Amino acid sequence: MKSQNGIGLKPAAAWLLLIALAGPASIAAEQSNEELAKASQNPVANLISLPFQNNTDFNVGPENKTKNTLNIQPVLPFSLNDNWNVITRTILPVVSQPGMLPGQDRKNGLGDTTFTAFLSPKNSGKWTWGVGPVALLPTATDDRLGSDKWGLGVSAVVLTMPGNWVVGSLFSNVWSVGGSGDQDVNLFTWQYFINYNIPNSGGWYLSSAPIMTANWEADSGDKWTVPVGGGGGRVFKIGKQPVNVQAQAFYNVEKPEYAADWQLRLQLQFLFPK
Repeated sequence: MKSQNGIGLKPAAAWLLLIALAGPASIAAEQSNEELAKASQNPVANLISLPFQNNTDFNVGPENKTKNTLNIQPVLPFSLNDNWNVITRTILPVVSQPGMLPGQDRKNGLGDTTFTAFLSPKNSGKWTWGVGPVALLPTATDDRLGSDKWGLGVSAVVLTMPGNWVVGSLFSNVWSVGGSGDQDVNLFTWQYFINYNIPNSGGWYLSSAPIMTANWEADSGDKWTVPVGGGGGRVFKIGKQPVNVQAQAFYNVEKPEYAADWQLRLQLQFLFPK
């Protein structure tokens, strides 16, 4: 669930937001959209989806340039039996990385892929949870876009959905287990998410879902990235196809020396309810 200069996504996201603002909805459609909104905010929901999450990072590196990452994030749930689901989440980043040293050119290509499989109960009561392995795959097309390391770790999520709220946290840590990269990987990720679904609004919601990371291999002053911020979005239909569009902005109150000062996140998510 991570962030970065929009490779063709920003115009599409803006166009869809205009449709969302303009389109009236019936009461029945509002109820359906609100239910889909809550499901899309649940990382272990039994819902097939295809999010395109575009993260633009500003003031990166010694020359304060812009970095962009478009995360393609398919979510595929599977039923194990009457009691358990497995929800797979894959993150394939398409990266535009500025030069970090004088004279370096910008690099464009694929970053490393992250794959997670959550084991989650179908009926967990007021609190929903999932736990499972996470794998780091060295798919980067350039050494500057990835670690050139294989990695394994564990990920867990817990959330509750009282009334119009969806509140929870997602944690993971990945350690490198092989590969030819010079730097070992020991990366902790924590994403809390707070969503308020506005009643009778046709699927509008407010959201804050920053992604905090700690690189345990870095020097003491460069370990943590801690963003704060939020935004909102809407679930609606284009014809019969449900989509979720959202925009959030974050400021990094703690960060490595050459990391971004702030970030803009735009997301377009196609939903495929059963």
